[in-house]
Amino acid sequence: MSCRWSIRPIRSYNAGAMANQVEATQAWQPQAGLFKTIWGVAATITCMVLTAIFAVPTALSARFGWARAVTLLSRGWARSLIKTCGVKVEIQGMENLKGIGPYVLVSNHQSFFDIFASAAYMPGDIRFVGKKELLKIPIVGYALLHGGHIVIDRQAGGKAIRKAIESVRRGFNVCVFAEGHRYNDNRVHDFEDGAAWLAALTKLPVVPMAISGSGAFFPRGAKVVVPGGRMRMTIGAPIPTAEMKSVNRTELTHKLEEAVRAMFVEEV
Repeated sequence: MSCRWSIRPIRSYNAGAMANQVEATQAWQPQAGLFKTIWGVAATITCMVLTAIFAVPTALSARFGWARAVTLLSRGWARSLIKTCGVKVEIQGMENLKGIGPYVLVSNHQSFFDIFASAAYMPGDIRFVGKKELLKIPIVGYALLHGGHIVIDRQAGGKAIRKAIESVRRGFNVCVFAEGHRYNDNRVHDFEDGAAWLAALTKLPVVPMAISGSGAFFPRGAKVVVPGGRMRMTIGAPIPTAEMKSVNRTELTHKLEEAVRAMFVEEV
């Protein structure tokens, strides 16, 4: 009985080739960073140009009461900004909005891209609740004021309430960023009760939505976008408010905040 032994040659690795590969990778990193910076500056300038192009017809449509035109122009405007910056938007839970009619959408807030993505991809005619400081933006402020959006001015008393009711009666969906302003720390913060109050007042179903990732490429205070980012919009189940009263707004606010925290992810 004979035995045969087969000896396989040991594969050798070329240390020099590996070193060259590492050096090439290290050399590429600053080049990639430079490319992304140039892309970001170019995308930011292009977005400013697109805003100037879309703002005028949107403001004119708002002035003449062409609500559907305002929606379509706003949607095209928002989608053009998103595509210019190479942002990938993932949407989960869209089925929760199917067939519910007008609704109040309640979300956390990290970036201006939260507004762009909501305007671009949420179904129906959506309008936003914003601070009066936005009215100072030329042309854009005019479009906000006359396009069905709800501008909060604490000194105006019940004017914002009447505007909210008017928007709902016109069949608009209303989006509220319940934290009050944008945050840069990649966390969900305490919600204010304005969204719950609006939902209880109008009796519209209120829908929680968590937005994740947008603060990484255009946080509050940024001047230039970091292109090629990814964000996720996670839509929760609607909460009925037909039997709800304004005294229940604290409970509803906590419920909305908990739902958004549960859907939010730190990394997309």
